[in-house]
Amino acid sequence: MPGYQPWYHDTITRSKAEDLLSKAARDGSFLIRDSESIQGAYALCVLYQNCVYTYRILPNEDKRLSVQASEGVPIRFFTMLPELVEAYYSPNMGLITHLQYPVQREEDVDEEQEVGNNPPQLPPRNFMADMKESESKNSEQPSKSLSDMYLMRLQHMDLSILSEEHQTAIQEYFRTSICLDAEQVQNGNSNLPGLRKLIMTVCKNLNSEISRVTPVLEIFHRALDQQLSPGIGPKQCFASSSQCVSYRLEQLTKLLYSIEDKAKGSVFESVGFEGGHRKSLIPPVAFEVKQESLGISTKMILKVDIESGKLYIKKSKDGPEDKYFVHNKILQLVKSQKMHTKLIIVVETEKEKVLRKEFVFEDTKKREGFCQLLQQMKNKHSEKPEPDMIRVFIGTWNMGNAGPPHNIDSWFQCKGQGKTQDDTADHIPHDVYVIGTQEDPLGEREWSETLKSVLRNITNISFKQVAIHTLWNIRIVVLAKPEHENRISHVFSDSVKTGIANTLGNKGAVGVSFMFNGTSFGFVNSHLTSGSEKKLRRNQNYTNILRLLNLGDKKLNPFDITHMFTHFFWFGDLNYRVEFPSSEAEYIVTKIKQQQYQELLNKDQLSMERNDEKVFLHFDEEEITFPPTYRFERDTREKYAYTKAKATGTKYNLPSWCDRVLRKSYPLVHVVCQTYGCTTDIMTSDHSPVFASFEVGVASQFVSKQGPNSAPQGGIQIMNCVALLLTKSKTKFCIEFHSSCLEKRVKTSEGENTEQANGSIKVWFGNQYELTPIISDPEYLLDQHILICVKSTDCDESYGAGCIALRAAQFCYQEFHITLTHHGEITGTLTGGIQLRTSEFKPTEKLYDFIKIERDDAFPSKGKCGELNKSSVTQAHDISNPNYMGVSFKSGNVTDKGWSYSMSTRNAPAVGLLGKDHKKAGNGEEKLSEMLDNPLYGSVTKSHGQAKDQGHPQTDRLTPAADGEPDRPPLPVPRNRSFTCSENKPQPSAPVSLHLPAHKKPVVPSRSEGGMAQSRPPLPKSRLEPQTPKARDYRDSSEFPCKQRLPPRLSPLPPHKDMHPDHPKNRPVN
Repeated sequence: MPGYQPWYHDTITRSKAEDLLSKAARDGSFLIRDSESIQGAYALCVLYQNCVYTYRILPNEDKRLSVQASEGVPIRFFTMLPELVEAYYSPNMGLITHLQYPVQREEDVDEEQEVGNNPPQLPPRNFMADMKESESKNSEQPSKSLSDMYLMRLQHMDLSILSEEHQTAIQEYFRTSICLDAEQVQNGNSNLPGLRKLIMTVCKNLNSEISRVTPVLEIFHRALDQQLSPGIGPKQCFASSSQCVSYRLEQLTKLLYSIEDKAKGSVFESVGFEGGHRKSLIPPVAFEVKQESLGISTKMILKVDIESGKLYIKKSKDGPEDKYFVHNKILQLVKSQKMHTKLIIVVETEKEKVLRKEFVFEDTKKREGFCQLLQQMKNKHSEKPEPDMIRVFIGTWNMGNAGPPHNIDSWFQCKGQGKTQDDTADHIPHDVYVIGTQEDPLGEREWSETLKSVLRNITNISFKQVAIHTLWNIRIVVLAKPEHENRISHVFSDSVKTGIANTLGNKGAVGVSFMFNGTSFGFVNSHLTSGSEKKLRRNQNYTNILRLLNLGDKKLNPFDITHMFTHFFWFGDLNYRVEFPSSEAEYIVTKIKQQQYQELLNKDQLSMERNDEKVFLHFDEEEITFPPTYRFERDTREKYAYTKAKATGTKYNLPSWCDRVLRKSYPLVHVVCQTYGCTTDIMTSDHSPVFASFEVGVASQFVSKQGPNSAPQGGIQIMNCVALLLTKSKTKFCIEFHSSCLEKRVKTSEGENTEQANGSIKVWFGNQYELTPIISDPEYLLDQHILICVKSTDCDESYGAGCIALRAAQFCYQEFHITLTHHGEITGTLTGGIQLRTSEFKPTEKLYDFIKIERDDAFPSKGKCGELNKSSVTQAHDISNPNYMGVSFKSGNVTDKGWSYSMSTRNAPAVGLLGKDHKKAGNGEEKLSEMLDNPLYGSVTKSHGQAKDQGHPQTDRLTPAADGEPDRPPLPVPRNRSFTCSENKPQPSAPVSLHLPAHKKPVVPSRSEGGMAQSRPPLPKSRLEPQTPKARDYRDSSEFPCKQRLPPRLSPLPPHKDMHPDHPKNRPVN
């Protein structure tokens, strides 16, 4: 690192460097920053004619620096950066223009040091010597001053509790021996013989006691050791009494820990543990429900026995248990959207008849608890070798430098205020627990054992520690079920300091990442700068953590951590405050007591910064329905302590939601937040613990069902890519495609640039690019994602990244539109098309498809005894699962998700998974089956607000919206689970016009249309359009409003070169 120079800007981002040079607005303005692509290299940024030119400064093996300038210019090497800069002030050195005006670095935002968060105090040093004295006097002065200082300290201490012998020994050491030790150190001997003699004197009795106790403990340890072969006597490995006491104590401590672990293992195994952990026994749970028959409401009891895998239906609690359904006969749970306490249970009888049974629960939370128990039962008794869904708990707590209370169960049981789970779900364990703490006073082992003990008491499972990482008092712990131990791999952890001058760890972040089978997870626990007025500093903390935290696959170094993981969670004491004047403190408290949070949340700094796209771009947060978690008086949750006396005056800490949990997942994956709230009974800190639990889809390590010789050859085609980049850099660009499903990284050729009137650059990549997957099985490919990075060909730095889900192209060619981001900033957009080439297949039902949402009165009319056709259970039209794609149903505007997909036209050729042959099933007399409307595969509608426009011209979207609905978001292709059609060959249909009359809406296609490209049987004319439900307050409910289906918009055929007037002419699209 060079010394301070005005033109050296350290680790600022590329976009920030461009902004600074643009403000300078003079040709020859320059600055130097660290390279983003090569560690130890620099980037020289020069402004010329309102464009920024970037040159890499690379060190060679001898650490000498050279600039990658124009070809033909001799390479010069420099020892230091100032020497290099001085040389390039001269013209004709290979740069676009010679260096003239250094751009000064901006002053860092000051941060005052906070009381209580200082680093551990170093011992006082008083080795100041008078440099004018002789050398002999110099050697005596520090020793004498050191002796006087410690003797003075002893005079202020109460030594009466010490024996006379020990008092004399300590005084003698400080009077004479410490001076002798100082002389020994000056002579090069660091053994401190005086100190060792003192410790041996003081610990004389302890030393003899260790010698007496250690052999006993070692024999006991060997008796507990199950690996000891019979007939082998105890090995004499006792520590010698001549060794130092501290070493012997360390060995003794390790021995005690080992004895404790082995004894626990033996005892636990004897009382029902298997493989080192006890069986998770979830007790049977009974629900009182109502069932209506012929207008008469009857009370019933539903008893869920997870261990036996049975659902009992009884008329009373003490009634006979002769009527039950086994887990594999329970086909589906369907939640009513119109009535939030009603649930339809679809079951199969012994005669293979399908019944639809309707029940009404006491409240929505009871219904949710019942659904979770049934889902747990299906998972426990599943025949699948690997899970396709797991539950993840996220907890964050600023402990306030105080130890936890005796009971913290409520935190892990998600009990308190906000979106909480029902008591009936208390015993359902999560698969992974991730706990983040700040201002944590405990040691790593003590805190880890505390967490394991709490979870063992709640779940009867001995959880395994996956990772633990600590930065000062910021800590993250990851625990997982023992059964997942072999499914978790590639564990990484790291930390970043963002305290004063970014060198102190009182503020910062710790992170952990790992693979769960084929799905990547990332977790970050951060403690950001405090103070209501330091919002900008917090934003900078976030950016620094984003750039510097080193997690995940090292092959993905062009991407920041927000792009690297299938599921990414960021939580902690983010310290964003409610932006009210301090005079409004009592008004805020009144609003909190009235549980009227919305006005306060409208002034929440984090929400405002996210809406302005300054931090946590494309992250989701569940709706906040709990009170501010900071700043309480300790030992109570009834009173906020919003004033603090400081030397500079009274400081106000208005009640705020400092402690948060945010998430970001890849597109078209299953994720749903089940709980988000805070506890009310843990009061040792001025913060309340916050909990959040998630149900997330995971992909297994795929094993193809086909033989190696019969495996079909497949591929992924990406074409017609056009990037719109918000940059002034004068460089050429290429695209890199990364994915774990690819044989290798694929890099495109250089694109062709066209400068836009608004200063951005449009780059056209006209070729079609073939990506070869390592496995061509379609079921494997539909769970995969392609990471896209637009890079400079000159300096190999990223100018934006995004992600595409292969599931979007399940049936045919699909257009995409993604927002490019880099280090948390929007850098442009990328449009194009994607197409899969592989065989047809029958998808495997996922566990998260077990629970659906029924739209109002959508089920077909039932006949006698509520019987249904078995095939209609999975074909009911108006049932959906709202929990795909990581879409949060929350009030306020919907933020840009960073990606979208457009539907193909009806008469587009059928390409993709089905190939050229259309699938046929059934006979000509069968009616067209209507499919499940699942937002993952079907339509995506706009929520309570409209997605934010990113400031890019709408003309750059390749697919126009239907007339009359220009702002409607694009729709994914419907997923085709099964369908029937006539045996007769379909007749070709007339082309569909792209310009529809404004008063007409396009017909909603059935799900079967996903695999058929020709004419289809007409839909029933009597079918009604679904109605949008009325808005309601979901703060006291764990139910989500279901999204309504919008008509699809028609899109053109795969784009042709003529559709892009700005593209270079006469360049074919392959």
